[in-house]
Amino acid sequence: MARNHSLAKFVQPTAEDQQRTTEARAEYTRRGASRSMMQSLDELAETSIRMLEGETVVALDPELLEGSFVADRIGDDQEDYVLLREAIRQSGQSTPILVRPHPDAEGRYMIVFGHRRARAARELHIPVRAVVKQLADIAHVIAQGQENTARADLTFIEKSLFARKLVANGMSKDVVKIALTIDDTLLSRMLSVAETIPEPVLEAVGAAKGVGRDRWEELKKLVQVPANAGRALECISSDLFRGASEQDRVNVLLGELKTVKKPKKPSASPSFRQFDVAAKSVAVTTKSAGKTFTLALTSKDASKFGEYLSDQLEELYQRFQRDEQTKAGD
Repeated sequence: MARNHSLAKFVQPTAEDQQRTTEARAEYTRRGASRSMMQSLDELAETSIRMLEGETVVALDPELLEGSFVADRIGDDQEDYVLLREAIRQSGQSTPILVRPHPDAEGRYMIVFGHRRARAARELHIPVRAVVKQLADIAHVIAQGQENTARADLTFIEKSLFARKLVANGMSKDVVKIALTIDDTLLSRMLSVAETIPEPVLEAVGAAKGVGRDRWEELKKLVQVPANAGRALECISSDLFRGASEQDRVNVLLGELKTVKKPKKPSASPSFRQFDVAAKSVAVTTKSAGKTFTLALTSKDASKFGEYLSDQLEELYQRFQRDEQTKAGD
Protein backbone atom coordinates (compact mmCIF):
# COMPACT_ATOMS: atom_id res chain seq x y z
CA MET A 1 0.00 0.00 0.00
CA ALA A 2 1.44 3.34 -1.05
CA ARG A 3 2.12 5.89 1.64
CA ASN A 4 0.32 9.21 1.53
CA HIS A 5 3.18 11.75 1.44
CA SER A 6 2.53 14.54 3.90
CA LEU A 7 4.02 17.19 1.50
CA ALA A 8 2.13 16.08 -1.61
CA LYS A 9 -0.51 18.80 -1.29
CA PHE A 10 2.24 21.44 -1.24
CA VAL A 11 4.29 20.22 -4.20
CA GLN A 12 1.37 19.18 -6.48
CA PRO A 13 1.16 21.97 -9.20
CA THR A 14 -2.12 23.79 -9.53
CA ALA A 15 -3.83 24.53 -12.88
CA GLU A 16 -2.62 28.13 -12.60
CA ASP A 17 0.97 26.95 -12.03
CA GLN A 18 0.76 24.69 -15.08
CA GLN A 19 -0.56 27.56 -17.22
CA ARG A 20 2.32 29.83 -16.15
CA THR A 21 4.82 27.08 -16.89
CA THR A 22 3.37 26.51 -20.36
CA GLU A 23 3.48 30.24 -21.16
CA ALA A 24 7.05 30.52 -19.88
CA ARG A 25 8.15 27.63 -22.06
CA ALA A 26 6.38 29.15 -25.10
CA GLU A 27 8.07 32.50 -24.46
CA TYR A 28 11.45 30.81 -24.07
CA THR A 29 10.90 28.91 -27.31
CA ARG A 30 9.83 32.11 -29.12
CA ARG A 31 12.82 34.05 -27.85
CA GLY A 32 15.07 31.16 -28.68
CA ALA A 33 13.76 31.07 -32.25
CA SER A 34 14.15 34.83 -32.59
CA ARG A 35 17.62 34.69 -31.12
CA SER A 36 18.54 31.88 -33.50
CA MET A 37 17.24 33.86 -36.48
CA MET A 38 19.20 36.96 -35.46
CA GLN A 39 22.33 34.86 -35.02
CA SER A 40 21.83 33.49 -38.53
CA LEU A 41 21.42 37.02 -39.90
CA ASP A 42 24.52 38.15 -38.04
CA GLU A 43 26.44 35.26 -39.56
CA LEU A 44 25.19 36.30 -43.01
CA ALA A 45 26.34 39.83 -42.31
CA GLU A 46 29.78 38.64 -41.26
CA THR A 47 29.95 36.44 -44.34
CA SER A 48 28.96 39.35 -46.58
CA ILE A 49 31.88 41.39 -45.28
CA ARG A 50 34.29 38.62 -46.26
CA MET A 51 32.35 37.72 -49.40
CA LEU A 52 35.24 38.42 -51.77
CA GLU A 53 38.10 37.15 -49.62
CA GLY A 54 39.88 34.11 -51.02
CA GLU A 55 37.30 33.64 -53.76
CA THR A 56 38.02 32.87 -57.39
CA VAL A 57 37.69 35.95 -59.56
CA VAL A 58 36.37 35.35 -63.07
CA ALA A 59 36.03 37.57 -66.12
CA LEU A 60 32.44 38.02 -67.30
CA ASP A 61 30.87 39.69 -70.30
CA PRO A 62 29.11 42.79 -68.89
CA GLU A 63 26.23 42.15 -71.31
CA LEU A 64 25.37 39.04 -69.28
CA LEU A 65 24.75 41.09 -66.14
CA GLU A 66 21.51 42.54 -64.82
CA GLY A 67 21.06 44.94 -61.92
CA SER A 68 20.01 43.95 -58.42
CA PHE A 69 16.32 43.20 -57.95
CA VAL A 70 16.20 46.13 -55.52
CA ALA A 71 17.90 49.42 -56.39
CA ASP A 72 19.86 51.25 -53.70
CA ARG A 73 20.71 54.50 -55.52
CA ILE A 74 18.80 57.50 -56.81
CA GLY A 75 20.38 58.23 -60.15
CA ASP A 76 24.17 58.44 -60.21
CA ASP A 77 26.78 61.09 -59.59
CA GLN A 78 28.03 61.50 -63.14
CA GLU A 79 31.23 63.29 -62.15
CA ASP A 80 32.24 60.56 -59.69
CA TYR A 81 31.30 57.89 -62.19
CA VAL A 82 33.45 59.43 -64.94
CA LEU A 83 36.43 59.47 -62.57
CA LEU A 84 35.84 55.81 -61.72
CA ARG A 85 35.56 54.83 -65.37
CA GLU A 86 38.75 56.71 -66.23
CA ALA A 87 40.61 54.99 -63.37
CA ILE A 88 39.46 51.58 -64.63
CA ARG A 89 40.44 52.50 -68.19
CA GLN A 90 43.96 53.48 -67.12
CA SER A 91 44.70 50.98 -64.35
CA GLY A 92 42.13 48.23 -64.67
CA GLN A 93 39.44 47.11 -62.24
CA SER A 94 41.15 46.66 -58.88
CA THR A 95 38.19 45.35 -56.88
CA PRO A 96 35.90 42.63 -58.27
CA ILE A 97 32.13 42.94 -58.14
CA LEU A 98 29.82 40.33 -56.61
CA VAL A 99 27.20 38.59 -58.73
CA ARG A 100 24.87 35.63 -58.33
CA PRO A 101 23.48 33.31 -61.02
CA HIS A 102 20.28 34.94 -62.21
CA PRO A 103 17.33 33.18 -60.52
CA ASP A 104 15.11 33.46 -63.62
CA ALA A 105 17.46 33.56 -66.61
CA GLU A 106 19.90 30.73 -67.24
CA GLY A 107 23.36 31.81 -68.26
CA ARG A 108 22.91 35.33 -66.93
CA TYR A 109 23.92 36.93 -63.64
CA MET A 110 22.40 39.43 -61.21
CA ILE A 111 24.67 42.07 -59.67
CA VAL A 112 24.74 42.07 -55.87
CA PHE A 113 27.10 45.03 -55.63
CA GLY A 114 29.42 46.82 -58.03
CA HIS A 115 26.86 48.29 -60.46
CA ARG A 116 29.05 51.25 -61.44
CA ARG A 117 32.11 49.06 -62.05
CA ALA A 118 29.97 46.83 -64.27
CA ARG A 119 28.67 49.87 -66.16
CA ALA A 120 32.20 51.17 -66.69
CA ALA A 121 33.34 47.80 -68.05
CA ARG A 122 30.37 47.72 -70.41
CA GLU A 123 31.14 51.21 -71.73
CA LEU A 124 34.87 50.42 -72.05
CA HIS A 125 34.05 47.15 -73.87
CA ILE A 126 36.15 45.06 -71.47
CA PRO A 127 35.25 42.04 -69.31
CA VAL A 128 34.25 42.76 -65.73
CA ARG A 129 36.11 41.02 -62.90
CA ALA A 130 33.58 39.31 -60.64
CA VAL A 131 33.08 36.76 -57.89
CA VAL A 132 30.12 34.45 -58.53
CA LYS A 133 28.18 33.28 -55.47
CA GLN A 134 25.04 31.22 -55.07
CA LEU A 135 22.93 33.52 -52.88
CA ALA A 136 19.33 33.60 -51.74
CA ASP A 137 17.48 36.93 -51.75
CA ILE A 138 18.10 37.60 -48.05
CA ALA A 139 21.85 37.02 -48.33
CA HIS A 140 21.83 39.14 -51.50
CA VAL A 141 20.31 42.24 -49.87
CA ILE A 142 22.43 41.91 -46.73
CA ALA A 143 25.62 41.77 -48.80
CA GLN A 144 24.42 44.64 -51.01
CA GLY A 145 23.44 46.84 -48.07
CA GLN A 146 26.53 46.17 -46.00
CA GLU A 147 28.92 46.77 -48.89
CA ASN A 148 27.41 50.22 -49.46
CA THR A 149 27.30 50.94 -45.72
CA ALA A 150 30.98 50.00 -45.40
CA ARG A 151 31.80 52.47 -48.16
CA ALA A 152 29.61 55.18 -46.57
CA ASP A 153 28.38 55.50 -50.15
CA LEU A 154 24.63 56.01 -49.78
CA THR A 155 22.92 59.17 -48.54
CA PHE A 156 20.24 59.17 -45.85
CA ILE A 157 17.38 59.32 -48.35
CA GLU A 158 18.90 56.58 -50.53
CA LYS A 159 19.15 54.30 -47.49
CA SER A 160 15.57 55.22 -46.54
CA LEU A 161 14.24 54.35 -49.99
CA PHE A 162 16.35 51.17 -50.05
CA ALA A 163 14.80 50.16 -46.72
CA ARG A 164 11.30 50.89 -48.04
CA LYS A 165 11.94 48.81 -51.17
CA LEU A 166 13.26 45.89 -49.12
CA VAL A 167 10.14 45.90 -46.93
CA ALA A 168 7.94 46.14 -50.03
CA ASN A 169 9.79 43.10 -51.44
CA GLY A 170 8.84 41.07 -48.39
CA MET A 171 12.04 41.40 -46.38
CA SER A 172 11.59 41.47 -42.61
CA LYS A 173 12.66 44.50 -40.64
CA ASP A 174 15.35 42.36 -38.98
CA VAL A 175 16.90 41.74 -42.40
CA VAL A 176 16.70 45.45 -43.27
CA LYS A 177 18.39 46.44 -39.99
CA ILE A 178 21.22 43.98 -40.58
CA ALA A 179 21.64 45.07 -44.20
CA LEU A 180 21.91 48.76 -43.32
CA THR A 181 23.53 48.31 -39.89
CA ILE A 182 20.83 50.38 -38.15
CA ASP A 183 18.59 49.95 -35.11
CA ASP A 184 14.80 49.92 -34.72
CA THR A 185 14.53 53.66 -34.06
CA LEU A 186 16.50 54.73 -37.11
CA LEU A 187 14.70 52.24 -39.34
CA SER A 188 11.35 53.60 -38.16
CA ARG A 189 12.44 57.15 -38.96
CA MET A 190 13.79 56.18 -42.36
CA LEU A 191 10.58 54.41 -43.35
CA SER A 192 8.48 57.32 -42.05
CA VAL A 193 10.38 59.81 -44.23
CA ALA A 194 10.29 57.60 -47.33
CA GLU A 195 6.58 56.84 -46.95
CA THR A 196 5.39 60.36 -46.05
CA ILE A 197 7.12 62.65 -48.56
CA PRO A 198 5.39 62.45 -51.97
CA GLU A 199 7.22 60.27 -54.48
CA PRO A 200 7.53 63.05 -57.13
CA VAL A 201 9.24 65.25 -54.52
CA LEU A 202 11.71 62.51 -53.61
CA GLU A 203 12.52 61.91 -57.27
CA ALA A 204 12.94 65.64 -57.96
CA VAL A 205 15.30 66.17 -55.01
CA GLY A 206 17.51 63.18 -55.84
CA ALA A 207 20.24 61.65 -53.69
CA ALA A 208 20.88 64.96 -51.86
CA LYS A 209 24.47 64.39 -50.77
CA GLY A 210 25.25 66.18 -47.53
CA VAL A 211 21.59 66.39 -46.47
CA GLY A 212 21.19 64.48 -43.23
CA ARG A 213 18.30 63.02 -41.28
CA ASP A 214 17.28 66.22 -39.46
CA ARG A 215 16.40 68.20 -42.57
CA TRP A 216 14.57 65.26 -44.14
CA GLU A 217 12.53 64.78 -40.97
CA GLU A 218 11.75 68.51 -40.91
CA LEU A 219 10.51 68.28 -44.50
CA LYS A 220 8.46 65.20 -43.61
CA LYS A 221 6.68 67.06 -40.79
CA LEU A 222 5.90 70.00 -43.06
CA VAL A 223 4.41 67.91 -45.89
CA GLN A 224 2.17 66.08 -43.44
CA VAL A 225 -0.02 69.19 -43.70
CA PRO A 226 -2.11 68.49 -46.85
CA ALA A 227 -1.82 72.08 -48.12
CA ASN A 228 1.97 71.91 -47.78
CA ALA A 229 2.12 68.67 -49.75
CA GLY A 230 0.46 70.51 -52.62
CA ARG A 231 2.83 73.46 -52.27
CA ALA A 232 5.81 71.08 -52.34
CA LEU A 233 4.59 69.60 -55.62
CA GLU A 234 4.24 73.11 -57.06
CA CYS A 235 7.68 74.11 -55.79
CA ILE A 236 9.54 71.32 -57.60
CA SER A 237 8.27 72.75 -60.89
CA SER A 238 9.54 76.26 -60.13
CA ASP A 239 12.60 77.83 -61.76
CA LEU A 240 14.11 78.46 -58.30
CA PHE A 241 14.00 74.76 -57.43
CA ARG A 242 15.20 73.54 -60.82
CA GLY A 243 18.09 75.99 -60.77
CA ALA A 244 19.28 74.87 -57.32
CA SER A 245 22.01 72.29 -56.82
CA GLU A 246 21.02 68.84 -55.57
CA GLN A 247 22.35 69.71 -52.11
CA ASP A 248 20.27 72.91 -51.95
CA ARG A 249 16.94 71.58 -53.23
CA VAL A 250 15.80 70.45 -49.79
CA ASN A 251 16.59 73.92 -48.44
CA VAL A 252 14.54 75.50 -51.24
CA LEU A 253 11.60 73.27 -50.31
CA LEU A 254 11.96 74.01 -46.61
CA GLY A 255 12.12 77.74 -47.29
CA GLU A 256 8.99 77.60 -49.44
CA LEU A 257 6.95 75.56 -46.96
CA LYS A 258 8.02 77.68 -43.98
CA THR A 259 6.90 80.88 -45.69
CA VAL A 260 3.45 81.87 -44.47
CA LYS A 261 1.53 83.11 -47.46
CA LYS A 262 -1.21 85.61 -46.75
CA PRO A 263 -4.43 84.78 -48.52
CA LYS A 264 -5.16 87.14 -51.36
CA LYS A 265 -7.99 89.55 -50.73
CA PRO A 266 -10.82 88.88 -53.12
CA SER A 267 -11.04 91.73 -55.59
CA ALA A 268 -14.33 93.55 -55.65
CA SER A 269 -16.46 92.81 -58.67
CA PRO A 270 -16.68 95.82 -61.01
CA SER A 271 -20.02 97.60 -61.14
CA PHE A 272 -21.66 98.43 -64.45
CA ARG A 273 -24.23 101.06 -65.40
CA GLN A 274 -26.01 101.60 -68.68
CA PHE A 275 -28.26 104.56 -69.44
CA ASP A 276 -29.28 106.97 -72.18
CA VAL A 277 -29.09 110.77 -72.36
CA ALA A 278 -30.39 113.45 -74.70
CA ALA A 279 -33.65 111.63 -75.33
CA LYS A 280 -31.83 108.39 -76.00
CA SER A 281 -29.56 110.01 -78.56
CA VAL A 282 -26.48 108.86 -76.65
CA ALA A 283 -26.09 105.46 -74.96
CA VAL A 284 -23.73 105.49 -71.98
CA THR A 285 -21.99 102.54 -70.33
CA THR A 286 -19.82 102.95 -67.21
CA LYS A 287 -17.61 100.45 -65.38
CA SER A 288 -16.28 101.15 -61.91
CA ALA A 289 -13.57 98.83 -60.53
CA GLY A 290 -11.75 100.26 -57.53
CA LYS A 291 -9.41 102.98 -58.77
CA THR A 292 -10.47 102.54 -62.39
CA PHE A 293 -13.52 104.11 -64.01
CA THR A 294 -14.38 103.54 -67.66
CA LEU A 295 -16.88 105.53 -69.67
CA ALA A 296 -18.12 104.36 -73.06
CA LEU A 297 -20.40 106.32 -75.40
CA THR A 298 -22.44 104.90 -78.24
CA SER A 299 -24.07 107.17 -80.79
CA LYS A 300 -23.48 108.60 -84.22
CA ASP A 301 -21.75 111.56 -82.51
CA ALA A 302 -19.91 109.43 -79.93
CA SER A 303 -16.46 110.31 -81.26
CA LYS A 304 -17.07 114.05 -81.42
CA PHE A 305 -18.89 114.08 -78.09
CA GLY A 306 -16.03 112.16 -76.48
CA GLU A 307 -13.51 114.67 -77.74
CA TYR A 308 -15.67 117.47 -76.39
CA LEU A 309 -15.76 115.83 -72.95
CA SER A 310 -12.01 115.39 -73.04
CA ASP A 311 -11.55 119.09 -73.70
CA GLN A 312 -13.82 119.94 -70.77
CA LEU A 313 -12.19 117.54 -68.26
CA GLU A 314 -10.00 120.17 -66.59
CA GLU A 315 -12.96 122.48 -65.95
CA LEU A 316 -15.17 119.57 -64.91
CA TYR A 317 -12.57 118.31 -62.43
CA GLN A 318 -12.20 121.76 -60.84
CA ARG A 319 -15.97 121.97 -60.49
CA PHE A 320 -15.91 118.48 -58.91
CA GLN A 321 -13.31 119.59 -56.35
CA ARG A 322 -15.33 122.70 -55.43
CA ASP A 323 -18.42 120.59 -54.94
CA GLU A 324 -16.46 118.15 -52.73
CA GLN A 325 -15.12 121.01 -50.60
CA THR A 326 -18.61 122.43 -50.25
CA LYS A 327 -19.90 119.04 -49.09
CA ALA A 328 -17.02 118.74 -46.60
CA GLY A 329 -17.88 122.20 -45.24
CA ASP A 330 -21.46 121.21 -44.68
